[in-house]
Amino acid sequence: MNMSILVFGKNNFIATLPDQIRYATAFSVEVIDNLNQAVSRIQITPPDIILVQASLDGSMELCSWLKDQTKLSWIYCILFEDRPQELIDRNKGWHRELEMSAAALKQGADAYIWHLLDEKTDHMAELTAKHGLILAQLTVGLRKAQKYRDLIRTNDMLSAIALSDSLTELNNRRALEWDLPRQIKKAKTQKTSMSLIILDVDHFKKVNDTHGHLVGDRILQLLCKRLRHNLRCQDTAFRYGGEEFVIILANTTDEEALLVARRLNRVVCEEPFSLSNKLTINITISLGTACLQPEDDDQGVSLLHRADQCLLQAKTTGRNRVIASNYLSHVPHLKAVSS
Repeated sequence: MNMSILVFGKNNFIATLPDQIRYATAFSVEVIDNLNQAVSRIQITPPDIILVQASLDGSMELCSWLKDQTKLSWIYCILFEDRPQELIDRNKGWHRELEMSAAALKQGADAYIWHLLDEKTDHMAELTAKHGLILAQLTVGLRKAQKYRDLIRTNDMLSAIALSDSLTELNNRRALEWDLPRQIKKAKTQKTSMSLIILDVDHFKKVNDTHGHLVGDRILQLLCKRLRHNLRCQDTAFRYGGEEFVIILANTTDEEALLVARRLNRVVCEEPFSLSNKLTINITISLGTACLQPEDDDQGVSLLHRADQCLLQAKTTGRNRVIASNYLSHVPHLKAVSS
């Protein structure tokens, strides 16, 4: 992805910038001379570097606003002092320049460049020196932006690791605790249905005791692979702990959740798991389903509890079956829904 530069300035200011900026190919350059448009552009698609013309109306406001934006603090802002020499007290000399530099940095600029050409000096020599300084500051900004991107990439990778179960490659319980409230809020806001499945491998301890934990781990991997291949695009699976799993079913009614659960139950029990030419193991799963209700809490505790109670009922009534919360609460004599 190319780096991007936003220039807040007029055409006369653009003309004074080095050709490496004006005719850049290594990064994109966009020019805006209106404060509101610049702010809107930065909020929608933040640039890596902002070049600000000090004499343009709103320049100081833009620097101050940018400084107050915590999420945009990584943007490198270079302020170019191009206001007429007459506005500067010549009696103070370099002291005045230092004062103005300090004020600019306090207002939010990361760098302050004295962008005025003194007609009494060699124009070309001064121009070359100033362009060298501009390009040096640009390099600093690009380096900072690249470090920020690398940091974001690293953080994304660490977040993915922190929210992933290393054995099954499903989302882990921490991910569920983050995603479930978000899904519930979305469902309540949009007034859509949402359901949840909790499933558990039947007699999994016997598999570990008989064949060892390495075989047990492999069974879980194969199971999760089979589950993933039989879930819909809107379904999200999590390893809840051990051999227990949770599946969030977005835009899904209780009846639809029951159909999904029955399908998962069927695809697990109907085909044995082959670990090698000499070892094939049959396993089954028990499942409980629950649908989001208006009175459910925003964290999903009550929803999880109902599904978990259905799972317990499925296990106590013979295993290898699905229990739905609506059947459990309204039709007690039809508690077990076999595949």
